[in-house]
Amino acid sequence: MHTPLRIIFFGTPEFAVPSLRALLAAGDPVVSVVCQPDKRAGRGQHVAAPPVKQEALAAGVPILQPEKLRTPSFAEVLAPLVPDLVVVAAYGKILPPALLQLPRHGCINVHASLLPKYRGAAPIQWAIVRGEACTGVTIMQMNERMDAGDILLQREMAIGADETYGELQTRLAHLGAAALQAALEQLHAGLLRGQPQRESAMTLAPMIKKEDGCIDWTQPAVQVARRVRAFNPWPSAFTHLDGKLLKIHRAHPRETSAAAPGVVAVTSDGIAVATGQGSLVLDELQLEGRKRLAATEFARGGLLKPGVVLG
Repeated sequence: MHTPLRIIFFGTPEFAVPSLRALLAAGDPVVSVVCQPDKRAGRGQHVAAPPVKQEALAAGVPILQPEKLRTPSFAEVLAPLVPDLVVVAAYGKILPPALLQLPRHGCINVHASLLPKYRGAAPIQWAIVRGEACTGVTIMQMNERMDAGDILLQREMAIGADETYGELQTRLAHLGAAALQAALEQLHAGLLRGQPQRESAMTLAPMIKKEDGCIDWTQPAVQVARRVRAFNPWPSAFTHLDGKLLKIHRAHPRETSAAAPGVVAVTSDGIAVATGQGSLVLDELQLEGRKRLAATEFARGGLLKPGVVLG
């Protein structure tokens, strides 16, 4: 029998829920869960608890939702809990040095990339945008630099040819939970060892902004299709039709095109838009103020006629 580890879990969105479940199932006491404050969401702007809070409530784990971690020192709030380990998964804020130094075994992070590639807030989206065939998760020892700590354990996963950010995130969340369980087992056995990251191989994955979804029709169709996948469900790839926002939820590239970028052609299998190289076949789209429709259904509405220019 190993000595139980007193664990504090930091996480906020859906991605972090499988990792919290894995910790609760593993048997080490989770003495507190820390997540971001409740926020207003949806059309009604109702106050909603983050997914991790909902999971912690169901499990009966004490919850803390500090507005800030630095002032007053949140480390002083956590110190009486005497944590052996802090586990972080998509918490959404940088932990200050006083928190990193609090637990006996430090703080470890479940990061959704194969570090040192894609350090930052949006590793899954940028891996899709840049055409990666493979991604994965890294369990990392945290330090004061963003996603730069020693690698403790990694697991790889292929990216599906048509997989969206939302779909890939769900799979990586479960892979991250399994990797976290394996890392904890190694820690209990005294076998968990860190390897420094190769700084020369480092790439960045900055936070996604709404305007990142705006389609540039002069880009090759393959690249536009990747952005459609990477920004589904948020912020959605979009263009404009007669001054209205047109979201493109699903699409696929085609090699041929005989028109200028942005010009619409209605073909036997749907709606195609010319790009800088090839064309983008639209599969599912949504005009501002209307519901999502399959492209064939959208075409029947007569809003996208051949020769119309998007953008």
